[in-house]
Amino acid sequence: MIYILLGLGAFGVLVWAGRRARPYLARPAWRIASGSLSALGLIAGGMLAVTGRVVPGAILAGVGLALVMIARRGAPPPPLDNADLAEAREILGVAASATREEIQAAYGRLIRAVHPDVVGGASGLAARLNAARDRLLKK
Repeated sequence: MIYILLGLGAFGVLVWAGRRARPYLARPAWRIASGSLSALGLIAGGMLAVTGRVVPGAILAGVGLALVMIARRGAPPPPLDNADLAEAREILGVAASATREEIQAAYGRLIRAVHPDVVGGASGLAARLNAARDRLLKK
């Protein structure tokens, strides 16, 4: 019974934290702690399930899986709203004298490689490319 209460309490804290905890969840120390807690939750859930206590084991395993997802999320890249044009050009790999068509071509080439729907793509990199393109094209 105590495992159920602990699992529900941990899940409740994660739900309660919601968006307010986002800056804290992006820190490397939290990612390490979250990964460690997820491993403990999965191991404890498996041990409980093997000994016949399936419901508490499933709850702890669920909390462990939720923590795995949080640990894998990673830190979002900083926005380019206040970045200078030089950084945006560097991200897209275009010269200072690049035309609108060259910027669009560089953006298209890079976004095809890092789009989140492509295997190996990353939403953070795609967001930085979008921000750099928007900054250079003044959207």
